[in-house]
Amino acid sequence: MDRSPGSLKTTIQGYTRYRGREGQLNFLLHRLTGLGTLLFLTIHIADTAMIYFYPPLYEHALELYRHPLFMLGEIALVFAVVFHGVNGLRVAYVDLFKPENWTIERQRKAVRWTLGVSVALWIVPAVIMARSLIEHL
Repeated sequence: MDRSPGSLKTTIQGYTRYRGREGQLNFLLHRLTGLGTLLFLTIHIADTAMIYFYPPLYEHALELYRHPLFMLGEIALVFAVVFHGVNGLRVAYVDLFKPENWTIERQRKAVRWTLGVSVALWIVPAVIMARSLIEHL
């Protein structure tokens, strides 16, 4: 088993052992929302390309996306994009303009604010999308 600093096993063990409270949760949520958004964009580019290469497959993809599970996934995707953006702005702001704010107490407070702002920005679109989902059912 490879225990070099760059190995996947070492990375995963570090993620699971560290108990940094808000900092760790924020880090993991930022990574997951970034990966989720990347996955969506990859799928979106591939299925949109099907319009040109194989239109019936594109029509089939659209039918799949109208399924309630995909619609719930879209609501989660909106949260992922909002949280990832708000948290990225927070990190960039502190890195560029207020590096002295990288203290544990200030970052715990900032992480809570980031999550609160993200949820506040997400609620309205989520309600609108959920209403559409309910009407679709």
